[in-house]
Amino acid sequence: MASTSSLLLPSPPSTSRRLTSPHLLSSPPSSSRLLRRPPLRLRPSPIASAASPPPRSASTAAASPPPRSASTAAASSPLHALIFDCDGVILESEHLHRQAYNDAFAHFRVRCPPASPEPLHWASEFYDELQNRIGGGKPKMRWYFGEYGWPSSSIFETPPSSDSDREKLVDVLQDWKTERYKEIIKSGTVEPRPGVLRLMDEVKGAERFRSLDCFLAGDDVKEKKPDPSIYITAAEKLGVQSENCLVVEDSVIGLQAAKGAGMSCIITYTSSTANQDFKDAIATYPDLSRVRLEDLKLLLQNTLVSS
Repeated sequence: MASTSSLLLPSPPSTSRRLTSPHLLSSPPSSSRLLRRPPLRLRPSPIASAASPPPRSASTAAASPPPRSASTAAASSPLHALIFDCDGVILESEHLHRQAYNDAFAHFRVRCPPASPEPLHWASEFYDELQNRIGGGKPKMRWYFGEYGWPSSSIFETPPSSDSDREKLVDVLQDWKTERYKEIIKSGTVEPRPGVLRLMDEVKGAERFRSLDCFLAGDDVKEKKPDPSIYITAAEKLGVQSENCLVVEDSVIGLQAAKGAGMSCIITYTSSTANQDFKDAIATYPDLSRVRLEDLKLLLQNTLVSS
């Protein structure tokens, strides 16, 4: 199964409905197994402290409420679920997806246009733009072939013309690409982004969060980001309200998906997304190395109060 978007969610408070068992992909990429171990103007938040770098700039509207003490905020925190995107948040792995696509194009001798002497190759700069505009692997290929022409390949010697043959081409390429991506991840050369596992461990150790409850992939919903379906589904599976969720994303299409689901979102940007417009995020960080759970509780609380 293609894993185009991943969500890992800590449990809601004990008073909320809990899943009878975690929902896991039958064959998630090895990054999910690793995790089971164990746009840019923002209001300067009163939660910013030495433990958490301030967001890069400030936001709009109502004045911030006076800061509360950590103990007061913890007792009344509205944060019931912390949701992590996978690619770009847990792992800076988009370049590995690009590698897997190019390997698939070479393996099946995909030529676009068909007269091209060499297999299709997505350059780094092009893929950065593509993956930040279109969510999901199959939608990326449908868009590309729709724009630049359907290719010849070892799957179809001449470019497919019927909808069914075009879908077969995309399906075969995506399935092979996914297996190739898993092989790359299993090689052990991919490291988690700074601070993410430490934050997950901190969240799991908190009294009201007990485990990583839910794993969702892009194929678990019909529409890909920026459609909010995957985040709406996550909240439904956990039995929590959208306003009590905080999403950790790295791209503007992920931010749009979170906002569309009625959820607050923080951004931990990557080299390929740093220049995107994250004005709708409630905070923006280069990584999670100095972000603490208590910071996030206060941040969400102050956001809901000011709104």
